[in-house]
Amino acid sequence: MNRNLLSHINSPKDLRLIPETELPQLAKELRDFIIDVVSVKEGHLGASLGVIELTIALHYVFNTPEDLLVWDVGHQAYGHKILTGRKDNFHTNRQLGGISGFPKRVESEYDTFGVGHSSTAISAALGMAIASNLKGDFEKNHVAVVGDASIASGMAFEGLNHAGVTDTNLLVILNDNAIGIDPSVGALKNYLTAVKSGKNPRQNNMIKSLNFDYSGPIDGHDIFTVIKELKRLKNTKGPKFLHIITTKGKGLEQAEKDQVKYHAPGKFDKLTGEIIQKSEENLPPKFQDVFGLTVLDLAKNNEKIIGITPAMPSGSSLKFMMDAFPNRAFDVGIAEQHAVTLAAGMATQGMIVFCNIYSTFLQRAYDQVIHDVALQNLPVIFCLDRAGLVGEDGATHHGVFDIAYLRCIPNMILYAPMNEMDLRNILYTAQLGLKHPIAIRYPRGRGLHQDWIKPYEEIEIGKANLIKKGSKVAVISNGYIGNSVTLALAEIKNKDQFAHYDFPFVKPLDEKLLQSILTQFEHVITVEDGVIKGGFGTAILEFAALHHYTSKIKILGIPDEFIEHGTVNQLQRYSEIDAKSLQIIFESY
Repeated sequence: MNRNLLSHINSPKDLRLIPETELPQLAKELRDFIIDVVSVKEGHLGASLGVIELTIALHYVFNTPEDLLVWDVGHQAYGHKILTGRKDNFHTNRQLGGISGFPKRVESEYDTFGVGHSSTAISAALGMAIASNLKGDFEKNHVAVVGDASIASGMAFEGLNHAGVTDTNLLVILNDNAIGIDPSVGALKNYLTAVKSGKNPRQNNMIKSLNFDYSGPIDGHDIFTVIKELKRLKNTKGPKFLHIITTKGKGLEQAEKDQVKYHAPGKFDKLTGEIIQKSEENLPPKFQDVFGLTVLDLAKNNEKIIGITPAMPSGSSLKFMMDAFPNRAFDVGIAEQHAVTLAAGMATQGMIVFCNIYSTFLQRAYDQVIHDVALQNLPVIFCLDRAGLVGEDGATHHGVFDIAYLRCIPNMILYAPMNEMDLRNILYTAQLGLKHPIAIRYPRGRGLHQDWIKPYEEIEIGKANLIKKGSKVAVISNGYIGNSVTLALAEIKNKDQFAHYDFPFVKPLDEKLLQSILTQFEHVITVEDGVIKGGFGTAILEFAALHHYTSKIKILGIPDEFIEHGTVNQLQRYSEIDAKSLQIIFESY
Protein backbone atom coordinates (compact mmCIF):
# COMPACT_ATOMS: atom_id res chain seq x y z
CA MET A 1 0.00 0.00 0.00
CA ASN A 2 1.23 3.48 -0.88
CA ARG A 3 2.00 5.13 2.47
CA ASN A 4 2.20 8.64 1.10
CA LEU A 5 -1.11 9.06 -0.68
CA LEU A 6 -1.72 12.68 0.28
CA SER A 7 1.47 13.94 -1.35
CA HIS A 8 0.10 12.88 -4.75
CA ILE A 9 -3.26 14.63 -4.36
CA ASN A 10 -3.50 18.15 -5.76
CA SER A 11 -7.18 18.01 -6.69
CA PRO A 12 -10.21 15.73 -6.28
CA LYS A 13 -9.38 14.27 -9.73
CA ASP A 14 -6.24 12.79 -8.19
CA LEU A 15 -8.27 11.57 -5.21
CA ARG A 16 -10.66 9.65 -7.46
CA LEU A 17 -7.76 7.61 -8.89
CA ILE A 18 -7.07 6.02 -5.49
CA PRO A 19 -8.58 2.56 -4.89
CA GLU A 20 -11.42 2.77 -2.39
CA THR A 21 -9.67 0.24 -0.14
CA GLU A 22 -6.83 2.72 0.45
CA LEU A 23 -9.02 5.62 1.57
CA PRO A 24 -8.75 4.84 5.32
CA GLN A 25 -4.99 5.32 4.95
CA LEU A 26 -5.61 8.67 3.22
CA ALA A 27 -7.91 9.67 6.08
CA LYS A 28 -5.11 9.00 8.56
CA GLU A 29 -2.63 11.03 6.50
CA LEU A 30 -5.06 13.93 6.13
CA ARG A 31 -5.74 13.98 9.89
CA ASP A 32 -2.01 13.91 10.64
CA PHE A 33 -1.37 16.71 8.14
CA ILE A 34 -3.97 18.98 9.75
CA ILE A 35 -2.67 18.20 13.24
CA ASP A 36 0.93 18.87 12.15
CA VAL A 37 0.12 22.30 10.72
CA VAL A 38 -2.47 23.52 13.24
CA SER A 39 -0.33 22.46 16.21
CA VAL A 40 2.28 25.01 15.09
CA LYS A 41 0.30 27.62 13.15
CA GLU A 42 -2.90 27.56 15.27
CA GLY A 43 -6.44 27.70 13.93
CA HIS A 44 -9.63 25.64 14.22
CA LEU A 45 -8.99 21.96 14.85
CA GLY A 46 -11.74 19.75 16.21
CA ALA A 47 -14.40 20.45 13.58
CA SER A 48 -12.18 19.50 10.63
CA LEU A 49 -10.85 16.36 12.33
CA GLY A 50 -14.44 15.20 12.78
CA VAL A 51 -15.33 15.26 9.08
CA ILE A 52 -12.19 13.78 7.47
CA GLU A 53 -13.95 10.64 6.18
CA LEU A 54 -16.96 12.66 5.01
CA THR A 55 -14.72 15.17 3.22
CA ILE A 56 -12.85 12.45 1.35
CA ALA A 57 -16.08 10.62 0.51
CA LEU A 58 -17.80 13.74 -0.83
CA HIS A 59 -15.00 14.58 -3.24
CA TYR A 60 -14.57 10.88 -4.12
CA VAL A 61 -18.23 10.31 -5.02
CA PHE A 62 -19.35 13.66 -6.37
CA ASN A 63 -17.89 15.35 -9.42
CA THR A 64 -16.72 18.53 -7.68
CA PRO A 65 -16.46 21.35 -8.65
CA GLU A 66 -19.20 20.68 -11.25
CA ASP A 67 -21.30 19.22 -8.44
CA LEU A 68 -21.60 22.01 -5.91
CA LEU A 69 -20.53 21.53 -2.29
CA VAL A 70 -21.34 24.09 0.42
CA TRP A 71 -19.77 23.85 3.89
CA ASP A 72 -21.77 25.54 6.62
CA VAL A 73 -19.70 27.91 8.81
CA GLY A 74 -16.40 26.61 7.44
CA HIS A 75 -14.67 25.53 10.65
CA GLN A 76 -14.94 22.02 9.23
CA ALA A 77 -13.43 22.76 5.82
CA TYR A 78 -9.67 22.36 6.39
CA GLY A 79 -9.61 18.87 4.85
CA HIS A 80 -11.63 20.21 1.93
CA LYS A 81 -9.07 22.96 1.36
CA ILE A 82 -6.15 20.55 1.46
CA LEU A 83 -7.75 18.16 -1.06
CA THR A 84 -8.67 21.00 -3.44
CA GLY A 85 -5.26 22.38 -4.34
CA ARG A 86 -4.28 24.27 -1.19
CA LYS A 87 -2.14 21.65 0.49
CA ASP A 88 1.16 23.36 -0.24
CA ASN A 89 0.07 26.73 1.15
CA PHE A 90 -2.15 25.43 3.95
CA HIS A 91 0.55 26.55 6.39
CA THR A 92 -0.43 30.16 5.54
CA ASN A 93 -3.98 29.55 6.80
CA ARG A 94 -5.41 32.63 8.59
CA GLN A 95 -2.17 34.57 8.18
CA LEU A 96 -1.85 37.96 6.48
CA GLY A 97 -1.70 37.33 2.73
CA GLY A 98 -2.35 33.60 3.24
CA ILE A 99 -5.42 31.48 2.63
CA SER A 100 -8.60 32.16 4.56
CA GLY A 101 -9.70 30.04 7.50
CA PHE A 102 -13.10 29.74 5.82
CA PRO A 103 -14.30 28.79 2.32
CA LYS A 104 -14.06 31.80 0.04
CA ARG A 105 -15.26 32.07 -3.54
CA VAL A 106 -12.31 34.10 -4.83
CA GLU A 107 -9.86 31.56 -3.39
CA SER A 108 -10.97 28.41 -5.21
CA GLU A 109 -13.58 27.16 -7.66
CA TYR A 110 -14.25 24.41 -5.11
CA ASP A 111 -15.38 27.03 -2.58
CA THR A 112 -18.85 27.55 -3.99
CA PHE A 113 -20.05 29.92 -1.27
CA GLY A 114 -18.31 32.17 1.25
CA VAL A 115 -19.19 31.16 4.80
CA GLY A 116 -18.25 32.39 8.25
CA HIS A 117 -21.58 32.81 10.03
CA SER A 118 -23.52 29.60 10.51
CA SER A 119 -26.72 28.15 9.09
CA THR A 120 -26.51 29.63 5.59
CA ALA A 121 -25.54 26.49 3.67
CA ILE A 122 -29.02 25.03 3.08
CA SER A 123 -30.42 28.26 1.66
CA ALA A 124 -27.34 28.84 -0.50
CA ALA A 125 -27.27 25.29 -1.87
CA LEU A 126 -31.01 25.39 -2.51
CA GLY A 127 -30.56 28.63 -4.42
CA MET A 128 -27.91 26.95 -6.55
CA ALA A 129 -30.13 23.91 -7.10
CA ILE A 130 -33.12 25.98 -8.20
CA ALA A 131 -30.84 27.91 -10.57
CA SER A 132 -29.62 24.61 -12.06
CA ASN A 133 -33.21 23.53 -12.70
CA LEU A 134 -34.03 26.86 -14.35
CA LYS A 135 -31.02 26.39 -16.63
CA GLY A 136 -32.25 22.91 -17.58
CA ASP A 137 -29.53 21.03 -15.69
CA PHE A 138 -31.28 18.28 -13.76
CA GLU A 139 -28.19 16.09 -13.25
CA LYS A 140 -26.00 18.41 -11.18
CA ASN A 141 -25.86 17.65 -7.46
CA HIS A 142 -25.92 20.29 -4.71
CA VAL A 143 -24.69 19.33 -1.25
CA ALA A 144 -24.91 21.29 2.02
CA VAL A 145 -22.96 20.02 5.04
CA VAL A 146 -24.54 21.38 8.23
CA GLY A 147 -23.73 20.80 11.90
CA ASP A 148 -26.29 19.88 14.53
CA ALA A 149 -25.82 23.25 16.25
CA SER A 150 -26.22 25.13 12.96
CA ILE A 151 -29.34 23.29 11.87
CA ALA A 152 -31.17 24.49 14.98
CA SER A 153 -30.95 28.07 13.68
CA GLY A 154 -34.08 29.65 12.26
CA MET A 155 -32.46 30.26 8.89
CA ALA A 156 -31.61 26.57 8.48
CA PHE A 157 -35.24 25.67 9.20
CA GLU A 158 -36.39 28.24 6.65
CA GLY A 159 -34.19 26.57 4.04
CA LEU A 160 -35.45 23.10 4.91
CA ASN A 161 -39.05 24.27 4.81
CA HIS A 162 -38.64 25.65 1.30
CA ALA A 163 -36.50 22.79 -0.02
CA GLY A 164 -39.13 20.22 0.95
CA VAL A 165 -41.60 21.57 -1.62
CA THR A 166 -39.10 21.68 -4.49
CA ASP A 167 -37.91 18.99 -6.88
CA THR A 168 -34.26 20.06 -6.66
CA ASN A 169 -31.25 17.78 -6.42
CA LEU A 170 -30.36 19.01 -2.95
CA LEU A 171 -28.60 16.82 -0.42
CA VAL A 172 -28.43 18.11 3.15
CA ILE A 173 -25.89 16.25 5.27
CA LEU A 174 -26.31 16.65 9.00
CA ASN A 175 -22.91 16.31 10.66
CA ASP A 176 -24.14 15.39 14.11
CA ASN A 177 -21.50 15.52 16.83
CA ALA A 178 -23.65 17.18 19.53
CA ILE A 179 -21.38 20.23 19.70
CA GLY A 180 -20.83 23.53 17.91
CA ILE A 181 -18.23 25.64 19.70
CA ASP A 182 -19.94 24.80 22.98
CA PRO A 183 -22.28 21.82 23.46
CA SER A 184 -25.47 22.02 21.39
CA VAL A 185 -28.64 22.94 23.25
CA GLY A 186 -32.40 22.81 22.85
CA ALA A 187 -35.25 20.50 21.96
CA LEU A 188 -33.84 19.65 18.53
CA LYS A 189 -30.64 18.41 20.18
CA ASN A 190 -32.80 16.16 22.40
CA TYR A 191 -34.64 14.90 19.31
CA LEU A 192 -31.38 14.06 17.52
CA THR A 193 -30.10 12.30 20.64
CA ALA A 194 -33.23 10.15 20.66
CA VAL A 195 -32.77 9.34 16.96
CA LYS A 196 -29.14 8.32 17.51
CA SER A 197 -30.00 6.09 20.46
CA GLY A 198 -32.86 4.42 18.58
CA LYS A 199 -35.48 5.73 21.02
CA ASN A 200 -37.32 7.79 18.43
CA PRO A 201 -40.06 5.88 16.54
CA ARG A 202 -39.44 5.67 12.79
CA GLN A 203 -42.81 7.24 12.02
CA ASN A 204 -41.90 10.24 14.20
CA ASN A 205 -39.28 11.64 11.83
CA MET A 206 -39.45 15.41 11.53
CA ILE A 207 -37.15 15.48 8.50
CA LYS A 208 -39.34 13.03 6.57
CA SER A 209 -42.35 15.13 7.49
CA LEU A 210 -40.67 18.03 5.65
CA ASN A 211 -40.71 15.87 2.50
CA PHE A 212 -37.06 14.84 2.45
CA ASP A 213 -35.72 11.41 1.56
CA TYR A 214 -34.18 10.73 5.00
CA SER A 215 -31.44 8.19 5.60
CA GLY A 216 -29.32 7.44 8.64
CA PRO A 217 -28.06 7.86 11.16
CA ILE A 218 -24.84 6.23 9.94
CA ASP A 219 -21.30 6.18 11.32
CA GLY A 220 -19.55 9.15 9.76
CA HIS A 221 -16.13 7.61 10.42
CA ASP A 222 -16.87 4.41 8.47
CA ILE A 223 -15.72 5.70 5.12
CA PHE A 224 -17.02 2.69 3.18
CA THR A 225 -20.53 3.07 4.59
CA VAL A 226 -20.48 6.81 3.90
CA ILE A 227 -19.32 6.28 0.29
CA LYS A 228 -21.95 3.61 -0.31
CA GLU A 229 -24.73 5.87 0.94
CA LEU A 230 -23.47 8.91 -0.99
CA LYS A 231 -23.39 6.86 -4.20
CA ARG A 232 -27.03 5.89 -3.63
CA LEU A 233 -28.05 9.46 -2.89
CA LYS A 234 -26.12 10.83 -5.87
CA ASN A 235 -28.58 9.02 -8.15
CA THR A 236 -31.69 9.79 -6.10
CA LYS A 237 -33.65 12.80 -7.34
CA GLY A 238 -35.31 15.42 -5.18
CA PRO A 239 -34.44 16.76 -1.71
CA LYS A 240 -32.46 14.30 0.40
CA PHE A 241 -31.21 14.32 3.99
CA LEU A 242 -28.35 12.19 5.32
CA HIS A 243 -27.80 12.01 9.06
CA ILE A 244 -24.23 11.07 10.00
CA ILE A 245 -22.77 10.70 13.48
CA THR A 246 -19.23 11.93 14.02
CA THR A 247 -16.88 12.77 16.88
CA LYS A 248 -15.47 16.29 16.97
CA GLY A 249 -11.69 16.09 17.30
CA LYS A 250 -11.59 12.50 15.97
CA GLY A 251 -8.09 11.06 15.87
CA LEU A 252 -6.56 13.20 18.61
CA GLU A 253 -7.42 11.80 22.02
CA GLN A 254 -7.21 15.11 23.86
CA ALA A 255 -9.41 16.82 21.27
CA GLU A 256 -12.03 14.09 21.58
CA LYS A 257 -12.06 14.38 25.38
CA ASP A 258 -12.24 18.19 25.57
CA GLN A 259 -14.08 19.29 22.46
CA VAL A 260 -14.72 22.85 23.66
CA LYS A 261 -11.07 23.59 24.37
CA TYR A 262 -9.86 21.94 21.15
CA HIS A 263 -12.26 23.82 18.86
CA ALA A 264 -9.40 26.30 18.41
CA PRO A 265 -6.73 25.27 20.92
CA GLY A 266 -3.81 27.48 19.94
CA LYS A 267 -0.41 25.78 19.73
CA PHE A 268 -0.18 22.19 21.01
CA ASP A 269 2.08 19.14 20.98
CA LYS A 270 1.08 17.19 17.88
CA LEU A 271 2.04 13.85 19.45
CA THR A 272 0.41 14.14 22.85
CA GLY A 273 -2.18 16.80 22.07
CA GLU A 274 -1.13 18.75 25.16
CA ILE A 275 -1.81 22.46 24.70
CA ILE A 276 1.31 24.61 25.04
CA GLN A 277 0.32 26.81 27.92
CA LYS A 278 0.98 30.52 27.76
CA SER A 279 1.67 31.99 31.16
CA GLU A 280 -1.33 34.03 32.24
CA GLU A 281 0.30 35.10 35.47
CA ASN A 282 0.35 38.86 36.02
CA LEU A 283 -1.61 39.50 32.81
CA PRO A 284 -4.58 41.86 32.52
CA PRO A 285 -7.95 40.12 32.16
CA LYS A 286 -9.72 39.33 28.91
CA PHE A 287 -12.56 41.75 28.26
CA GLN A 288 -14.96 38.80 28.01
CA ASP A 289 -14.01 37.81 31.58
CA VAL A 290 -14.48 41.36 32.82
CA PHE A 291 -18.00 41.13 31.43
CA GLY A 292 -18.68 37.62 32.75
CA LEU A 293 -17.32 38.16 36.26
CA THR A 294 -18.93 41.59 36.61
CA VAL A 295 -22.38 40.41 35.53
CA LEU A 296 -22.09 37.47 37.91
CA ASP A 297 -21.18 39.83 40.75
CA LEU A 298 -24.06 42.16 39.93
CA ALA A 299 -26.49 39.25 39.60
CA LYS A 300 -25.70 38.14 43.16
CA ASN A 301 -27.20 41.39 44.45
CA ASN A 302 -29.92 41.96 41.85
CA GLU A 303 -32.30 39.07 41.24
CA LYS A 304 -33.81 40.78 38.19
CA ILE A 305 -30.58 40.39 36.20
CA ILE A 306 -30.77 37.93 33.31
CA GLY A 307 -28.00 36.78 30.93
CA ILE A 308 -28.56 35.62 27.35
CA THR A 309 -26.09 34.36 24.74
CA PRO A 310 -26.65 32.73 21.34
CA ALA A 311 -24.33 29.69 21.53
CA MET A 312 -21.30 31.50 23.00
CA PRO A 313 -21.32 30.79 26.75
CA SER A 314 -17.56 30.16 26.86
CA GLY A 315 -16.53 32.84 24.38
CA SER A 316 -18.65 35.49 26.08
CA SER A 317 -17.83 34.22 29.61
CA LEU A 318 -21.54 34.18 30.44
CA LYS A 319 -20.75 30.65 31.58
CA PHE A 320 -19.77 32.06 34.98
CA MET A 321 -23.35 33.19 35.52
CA MET A 322 -24.83 30.07 33.88
CA ASP A 323 -22.98 27.89 36.40
CA ALA A 324 -24.02 30.03 39.38
CA PHE A 325 -27.57 30.92 38.31
CA PRO A 326 -28.71 28.34 35.71
CA ASN A 327 -32.30 29.60 35.88
CA ARG A 328 -31.29 33.16 35.03
CA ALA A 329 -28.67 32.69 32.30
CA PHE A 330 -29.60 31.21 28.92
CA ASP A 331 -27.73 29.76 25.97
CA VAL A 332 -30.39 29.85 23.24
CA GLY A 333 -28.28 28.21 20.54
CA ILE A 334 -27.34 29.75 17.21
CA ALA A 335 -30.36 32.02 17.20
CA GLU A 336 -29.42 35.68 17.39
CA GLN A 337 -32.86 36.91 16.30
CA HIS A 338 -34.52 34.87 19.02
CA ALA A 339 -31.94 36.03 21.60
CA VAL A 340 -32.76 39.69 20.97
CA THR A 341 -36.54 39.33 20.99
CA LEU A 342 -36.38 36.99 24.00
CA ALA A 343 -34.48 39.76 25.78
CA ALA A 344 -37.13 42.27 24.69
CA GLY A 345 -39.90 40.08 26.05
CA MET A 346 -38.15 39.77 29.39
CA ALA A 347 -37.55 43.53 29.51
CA THR A 348 -41.30 44.19 29.18
CA GLN A 349 -41.67 42.36 32.49
CA GLY A 350 -39.12 44.45 34.33
CA MET A 351 -36.15 42.12 33.98
CA ILE A 352 -32.67 43.62 33.52
CA VAL A 353 -31.35 41.70 30.53
CA PHE A 354 -27.71 41.49 29.49
CA CYS A 355 -27.84 40.14 25.94
CA ASN A 356 -24.27 39.22 25.00
CA ILE A 357 -23.71 38.80 21.27
CA TYR A 358 -20.48 39.15 19.31
CA SER A 359 -20.56 42.35 17.28
CA THR A 360 -20.39 40.49 13.96
CA PHE A 361 -23.31 38.23 14.94
CA LEU A 362 -25.62 41.04 16.06
CA GLN A 363 -25.77 41.92 12.36
CA ARG A 364 -27.97 38.83 12.02
CA ALA A 365 -30.60 40.29 14.35
CA TYR A 366 -30.75 43.84 13.04
CA ASP A 367 -34.51 43.93 12.50
CA GLN A 368 -35.12 42.64 16.02
CA VAL A 369 -32.87 45.36 17.49
CA ILE A 370 -34.86 48.03 15.64
CA HIS A 371 -38.39 46.60 15.70
CA ASP A 372 -38.57 44.67 18.95
CA VAL A 373 -36.22 46.64 21.20
CA ALA A 374 -35.55 50.22 20.08
CA LEU A 375 -38.99 50.98 18.62
CA GLN A 376 -40.54 49.98 21.95
CA ASN A 377 -37.74 51.72 23.86
CA LEU A 378 -37.04 48.63 25.96
CA PRO A 379 -33.90 48.94 28.12
CA VAL A 380 -32.14 45.79 26.89
CA ILE A 381 -28.40 45.87 27.59
CA PHE A 382 -26.53 44.65 24.50
CA CYS A 383 -22.96 43.60 25.27
CA LEU A 384 -21.08 43.44 21.99
CA ASP A 385 -17.98 41.31 22.43
CA ARG A 386 -15.27 41.18 19.72
CA ALA A 387 -15.98 44.74 18.55
CA GLY A 388 -13.36 46.19 16.19
CA LEU A 389 -10.84 44.14 14.24
CA VAL A 390 -10.68 40.57 15.56
CA GLY A 391 -7.68 39.23 13.65
CA GLU A 392 -7.27 35.85 12.00
CA ASP A 393 -10.96 35.02 11.50
CA GLY A 394 -11.00 37.83 8.97
CA ALA A 395 -13.71 39.63 7.04
CA THR A 396 -16.65 37.50 8.18
CA HIS A 397 -15.91 38.13 11.85
CA HIS A 398 -14.59 41.69 12.25
CA GLY A 399 -16.88 43.75 14.48
CA VAL A 400 -16.38 46.99 12.60
CA PHE A 401 -19.91 47.85 11.46
CA ASP A 402 -21.72 48.11 14.80
CA ILE A 403 -21.19 51.84 15.41
CA ALA A 404 -22.52 52.68 11.95
CA TYR A 405 -25.52 50.34 12.07
CA LEU A 406 -26.53 51.15 15.65
CA ARG A 407 -25.88 54.90 15.64
CA CYS A 408 -28.77 55.54 13.27
CA ILE A 409 -31.36 53.81 15.47
CA PRO A 410 -33.56 56.12 17.59
CA ASN A 411 -33.52 55.54 21.37
CA MET A 412 -30.22 53.63 21.24
CA ILE A 413 -27.40 54.52 23.63
CA LEU A 414 -24.00 53.48 22.24
CA TYR A 415 -20.96 53.20 24.51
CA ALA A 416 -17.39 51.92 24.17
CA PRO A 417 -15.17 51.59 27.27
CA MET A 418 -11.54 52.66 27.06
CA ASN A 419 -10.48 50.07 29.64
CA GLU A 420 -11.65 47.31 31.96
CA MET A 421 -12.78 49.62 34.74
CA ASP A 422 -14.96 51.56 32.32
CA LEU A 423 -16.58 48.31 31.15
CA ARG A 424 -17.19 47.24 34.74
CA ASN A 425 -18.73 50.60 35.61
CA ILE A 426 -21.01 50.84 32.57
CA LEU A 427 -22.36 47.35 33.32
CA TYR A 428 -23.02 48.51 36.88
CA THR A 429 -24.64 51.74 35.63
CA ALA A 430 -26.86 49.92 33.13
CA GLN A 431 -28.38 47.62 35.77
CA LEU A 432 -29.27 50.59 37.97
CA GLY A 433 -31.98 51.32 35.41
CA LEU A 434 -31.86 53.09 32.03
CA LYS A 435 -34.70 54.66 30.08
CA HIS A 436 -33.37 53.37 26.76
CA PRO A 437 -31.61 50.33 25.28
CA ILE A 438 -27.81 50.48 25.37
CA ALA A 439 -25.14 48.77 23.27
CA ILE A 440 -21.75 48.38 24.96
CA ARG A 441 -18.98 47.43 22.52
CA TYR A 442 -15.62 46.08 23.66
CA PRO A 443 -12.73 44.31 21.94
CA ARG A 444 -11.46 40.76 21.70
CA GLY A 445 -8.49 39.99 23.91
CA ARG A 446 -6.94 41.41 27.02
CA GLY A 447 -7.19 44.81 28.60
CA LEU A 448 -4.47 46.84 30.26
CA HIS A 449 -4.89 46.62 34.03
CA GLN A 450 -4.35 43.75 36.43
CA ASP A 451 -5.96 45.69 39.25
CA TRP A 452 -9.34 46.23 37.60
CA ILE A 453 -11.75 45.21 40.35
CA LYS A 454 -12.43 48.48 42.12
CA PRO A 455 -15.54 49.90 43.83
CA TYR A 456 -18.33 50.52 41.33
CA GLU A 457 -18.87 54.04 40.08
CA GLU A 458 -21.93 55.24 38.20
CA ILE A 459 -21.17 56.64 34.75
CA GLU A 460 -22.96 59.76 33.57
CA ILE A 461 -24.70 58.95 30.29
CA GLY A 462 -23.37 61.03 27.41
CA LYS A 463 -20.32 62.35 29.25
CA ALA A 464 -16.90 62.58 27.55
CA ASN A 465 -13.52 63.09 29.24
CA LEU A 466 -10.40 65.17 28.73
CA ILE A 467 -7.38 62.87 28.94
CA LYS A 468 -4.62 65.26 27.94
CA LYS A 469 -4.50 69.02 27.44
CA GLY A 470 -3.05 70.56 24.26
CA SER A 471 -2.93 73.80 22.34
CA LYS A 472 -3.30 73.16 18.62
CA VAL A 473 -4.88 69.81 17.63
CA ALA A 474 -7.68 67.90 19.35
CA VAL A 475 -7.67 64.12 19.01
CA ILE A 476 -11.05 62.59 19.82
CA SER A 477 -11.11 58.81 20.27
CA ASN A 478 -13.87 56.34 21.02
CA GLY A 479 -13.29 53.30 23.18
CA TYR A 480 -10.30 51.01 23.48
CA ILE A 481 -8.46 52.41 20.44
CA GLY A 482 -7.91 55.52 22.57
CA ASN A 483 -5.07 53.64 24.27
CA SER A 484 -3.22 53.59 20.94
CA VAL A 485 -3.73 57.35 20.74
CA THR A 486 -2.20 57.72 24.22
CA LEU A 487 0.82 55.64 23.18
CA ALA A 488 1.27 57.63 19.97
CA LEU A 489 1.03 61.01 21.71
CA ALA A 490 3.64 59.93 24.26
CA GLU A 491 6.17 59.46 21.44
CA ILE A 492 5.72 62.59 19.33
CA LYS A 493 8.02 65.60 19.66
CA ASN A 494 5.34 68.29 19.72
CA LYS A 495 3.10 66.51 22.25
CA ASP A 496 2.16 69.77 24.02
CA GLN A 497 0.23 70.83 20.94
CA PHE A 498 -2.12 67.83 21.09
CA ALA A 499 -5.15 67.49 23.31
CA HIS A 500 -6.76 64.07 23.70
CA TYR A 501 -10.42 63.47 24.52
CA ASP A 502 -12.13 60.14 25.19
CA PHE A 503 -15.70 60.15 23.87
CA PRO A 504 -17.00 56.78 25.08
CA PHE A 505 -20.57 57.64 24.08
CA VAL A 506 -21.12 57.70 20.34
CA LYS A 507 -24.76 58.35 21.17
CA PRO A 508 -25.64 60.58 22.86
CA LEU A 509 -22.59 62.69 22.11
CA ASP A 510 -21.28 65.09 24.74
CA GLU A 511 -22.41 68.11 22.72
CA LYS A 512 -21.36 70.67 25.30
CA LEU A 513 -17.74 69.47 25.32
CA LEU A 514 -17.81 69.01 21.54
CA GLN A 515 -18.87 72.64 21.07
CA SER A 516 -15.95 73.71 23.23
CA ILE A 517 -13.51 71.58 21.21
CA LEU A 518 -14.76 72.79 17.84
CA THR A 519 -14.60 76.39 19.04
CA GLN A 520 -11.10 76.08 20.45
CA PHE A 521 -9.28 73.90 17.91
CA GLU A 522 -8.69 74.52 14.22
CA HIS A 523 -7.70 70.87 13.67
CA VAL A 524 -9.61 67.86 14.96
CA ILE A 525 -8.69 64.21 14.41
CA THR A 526 -11.18 61.45 15.25
CA VAL A 527 -10.00 57.86 15.83
CA GLU A 528 -12.18 54.74 15.97
CA ASP A 529 -11.87 51.00 15.35
CA GLY A 530 -15.05 50.88 13.30
CA VAL A 531 -15.81 51.75 9.69
CA ILE A 532 -15.33 55.39 8.73
CA LYS A 533 -18.52 55.48 6.66
CA GLY A 534 -21.34 56.36 9.03
CA GLY A 535 -19.23 55.85 12.13
CA PHE A 536 -18.08 57.88 15.13
CA GLY A 537 -16.08 60.41 13.11
CA THR A 538 -19.06 60.91 10.83
CA ALA A 539 -21.13 61.80 13.90
CA ILE A 540 -18.60 64.51 14.78
CA LEU A 541 -18.65 65.79 11.18
CA GLU A 542 -22.45 65.91 11.20
CA PHE A 543 -22.48 67.91 14.40
CA ALA A 544 -19.85 70.34 13.09
CA ALA A 545 -21.75 70.87 9.84
CA LEU A 546 -25.10 71.29 11.58
CA HIS A 547 -23.71 74.00 13.86
CA HIS A 548 -21.52 75.66 11.20
CA TYR A 549 -18.13 74.99 12.80
CA THR A 550 -15.17 75.40 10.50
CA SER A 551 -12.58 73.16 12.16
CA LYS A 552 -10.67 70.91 9.76
CA ILE A 553 -11.73 67.38 10.74
CA LYS A 554 -9.76 64.27 9.78
CA ILE A 555 -11.41 60.87 10.35
CA LEU A 556 -9.29 57.80 11.06
CA GLY A 557 -10.83 54.33 11.19
CA ILE A 558 -11.52 51.26 9.07
CA PRO A 559 -11.50 52.06 5.32
CA ASP A 560 -14.45 51.35 3.03
CA GLU A 561 -13.50 47.76 2.21
CA PHE A 562 -13.75 44.33 3.75
CA ILE A 563 -10.57 43.82 5.78
CA GLU A 564 -9.03 40.38 5.35
CA HIS A 565 -7.34 38.16 7.94
CA GLY A 566 -4.10 38.76 9.84
CA THR A 567 -3.13 39.68 13.37
CA VAL A 568 -4.98 42.57 14.97
CA ASN A 569 -1.76 44.60 14.94
CA GLN A 570 -1.19 43.94 11.24
CA LEU A 571 -4.75 44.91 10.36
CA GLN A 572 -4.69 48.04 12.51
CA ARG A 573 -1.44 49.02 10.79
CA TYR A 574 -3.10 48.48 7.40
CA SER A 575 -5.97 50.72 8.54
CA GLU A 576 -3.48 53.27 9.96
CA ILE A 577 -4.93 53.21 13.45
CA ASP A 578 -2.10 51.43 15.29
CA ALA A 579 0.08 53.53 17.61
CA LYS A 580 2.98 53.79 15.14
CA SER A 581 0.77 54.93 12.25
CA LEU A 582 -1.02 57.40 14.50
CA GLN A 583 2.32 58.81 15.62
CA ILE A 584 3.35 59.44 12.00
CA ILE A 585 0.00 61.11 11.25
CA PHE A 586 0.17 63.29 14.37
CA GLU A 587 3.72 64.39 13.59
CA SER A 588 2.58 65.63 10.18
CA TYR A 589 0.56 68.41 11.90
